[in-house]
Amino acid sequence: MVDPRKSIIDQRLGKIGRIIAVSSGKGGVGKSLVATTFALTLVQKGYNVGLFDLDFTSPSTHIILGAEDVQPIEEKGIIPPVVHGLEYMSLVFYTKDHATPLRGADVSNALIELFAITIWSNLDFLIIDMPPGIGDAMLDLIRLVANIEFLIVTTSSRLAFETVKKQAVLLQDLKVSTIGILENMKMDNNGCIQAQTGELGLRFLGGISFDPTVEEAIGDKSQLLGTAFARKVAEILGEP
Repeated sequence: MVDPRKSIIDQRLGKIGRIIAVSSGKGGVGKSLVATTFALTLVQKGYNVGLFDLDFTSPSTHIILGAEDVQPIEEKGIIPPVVHGLEYMSLVFYTKDHATPLRGADVSNALIELFAITIWSNLDFLIIDMPPGIGDAMLDLIRLVANIEFLIVTTSSRLAFETVKKQAVLLQDLKVSTIGILENMKMDNNGCIQAQTGELGLRFLGGISFDPTVEEAIGDKSQLLGTAFARKVAEILGEP
């Protein structure tokens, strides 16, 4: 049986130029921070941008943005609030601070429902903060969202990249567009990740050094965008 919400999703996303999923095969690589800073950087450049936090494991972009007190408006669907120039939608509006222990079909249903009810305006970019891993959310997103592009985040860790590599190969097998791989929290000049990315036939976007000032900038947009981390994100991803 065809889910009628699929046609609604096509309509909801029809006014969006590019949809980029910031993803990683492994948690703890700074994916949400990259996604949020990327979105804010695009706003700075004059683009109309949306940020959609779909991290079912632990949504955190609201903390990075300092947006704990905003709420969407219900009007024939859900209209995202505007935060720092971003149209912003997050699971946290519904889960609050509670865990979201969804499995299988429940994940798919929640994902479809969120896409079906959210009303975006004319956007140049919609940045999606994905849950870590290779699971139902990623596969559903590929099925539901035409022309989606993936930006993969890793760290310099061999363990992290081993998982990221599996995700990258799966996306290639599914013929899904991948912008490239970004190496976050880089601690030295080792070129191992760049070399292995090349072996996968993917673009190495660049490395971002570990920035100890980021932690104290969380929740303060101006302070965050003033960090070396944000400047490097803008340099690497500012014109995707």
